[in-house]
Amino acid sequence: MSEKTLTESSREDAVQAHPDASTKRWWILAVVALAQLMVVLDATIVNIALPSAQADLGFSDGNRQWIVTAYALAFASLLLLGGRIADLFGRKTAFLIGVVGFAAVSALGGAATNFEMLVTARALQGAFGALLAPAALSLLNTTFTDAKERAKAFSVYGAIAGAGGAVGLLLGGVLTDALDWRWTLYVNVAIAVVAFAGGWLLLHNHRDAANSKLDVPGTVLVAGGLFSLVYGFSNAETHDWNSPLTWGFLIAGGALLAAFTWWQTRTAHPLLPLRILLDRNRAASFLAVLISGGGMFGVFLFLTYYLQLNLGFSPTKTGVAFLPMVAALMVAAQVGTTMLVPRIGPKAIIPLGFAVAAAGMAWLAGIDVGSDYVSAVLPQLIVIGLGLGLVMPPAMQLATGGVASEDAGVASATVNAMQQVGGSIGTALLNTLAASAATDYLVGRNAANKLVQAQATIESYTTAFWWSAGLFAVGAVITLLLFRSGVPEQDADAAPVVHM
Repeated sequence: MSEKTLTESSREDAVQAHPDASTKRWWILAVVALAQLMVVLDATIVNIALPSAQADLGFSDGNRQWIVTAYALAFASLLLLGGRIADLFGRKTAFLIGVVGFAAVSALGGAATNFEMLVTARALQGAFGALLAPAALSLLNTTFTDAKERAKAFSVYGAIAGAGGAVGLLLGGVLTDALDWRWTLYVNVAIAVVAFAGGWLLLHNHRDAANSKLDVPGTVLVAGGLFSLVYGFSNAETHDWNSPLTWGFLIAGGALLAAFTWWQTRTAHPLLPLRILLDRNRAASFLAVLISGGGMFGVFLFLTYYLQLNLGFSPTKTGVAFLPMVAALMVAAQVGTTMLVPRIGPKAIIPLGFAVAAAGMAWLAGIDVGSDYVSAVLPQLIVIGLGLGLVMPPAMQLATGGVASEDAGVASATVNAMQQVGGSIGTALLNTLAASAATDYLVGRNAANKLVQAQATIESYTTAFWWSAGLFAVGAVITLLLFRSGVPEQDADAAPVVHM
């Protein structure tokens, strides 16, 4: 009998020994997916409510960005710490604390009476999200070890990670229009109640890295490095690239991350064991998540502006307009993760997904002042959704596949960090390029003319779309070069044990 057959037989025996395990796995997926949706939603759900919150609480336009940035800074800088805590102290404990904490500070933000209270709540949301997100992904990674079931689970999880931003826009619009901006935060309490109940009943608090210690110097270095990077790119949106608040923090972030990498080679208990990064397919997957996170903001951010400001869509209608993209992404996620990658391998599928997304973005760059949604936006969104569905879910699966159980949390945190940092970089770069395009267009023209102003705005959008297309094209080339040929084999020795 072959080694592969022996491995499959042992898995079948394990399932037979625990007859309720198979059913529990899919319930665990539902709980984990719900928690992940809550975290991903909050990256965009508050954005649509910002004008209403600003009018209610009376804060300035300059302070408005901090409602978004505070969440991103805390989330990105604490992700690796959150992932390691899950490995050291138990994923169930980390998951439940993350859910309760996220719900509590969401309620605090919903009840905010001033700007300071709201921005504090958003920062605390990011901190608890940094504990919850890697715990959720590592639970998925350690629960589904059978290749077919794992592919199905990650197709669902990856679709949520990719489409959650668009769903956040829809839900944020509906809640703001129908109720009040505060419900974009209060809704997390309802989601958390269900996620907590499911987690309490279904999860087992196994600690795979219980004999390790927390790498305090590494934690300080990587948290400082990620904070500086995200803060530097955030400052690029409100300051100039020549500002010390931009380049100074970017240089500091690079230096701290370089020091962190050096320290991980010297310490006995590294926060991020470099063996996680040295696998070729895994490194390519991390880069795929980073690039797709950056390029997606070209869709969500600028297309939201276009739909609301140029086509006159309401917040709710804007969210609905993104649903075809969500549907296409979910279909492609299922097909790519469960059928194509297991049969053909990632070297063909993930670069193809990037190429399709790049084509969709380039097509979307054809909008003009007289365009309409049905002909100039809808088909392009579907193409982009299909492309991203072939990229994100398979990349997330490969980034965490084959990781030893004691490293599952920190590997999952790295995936989330790549997506968050990619989003921060993409937002800063695309905002800067779009603003420059609008300014350049107005040179030598009558800026007081409304038609000229409208065309300048279109120039800013199309510039962002073209650069997003270029970013996706770069992703296609990089992943084509880095991914190994053939179908990836699951390492039976590294595959985590199922803990129910």
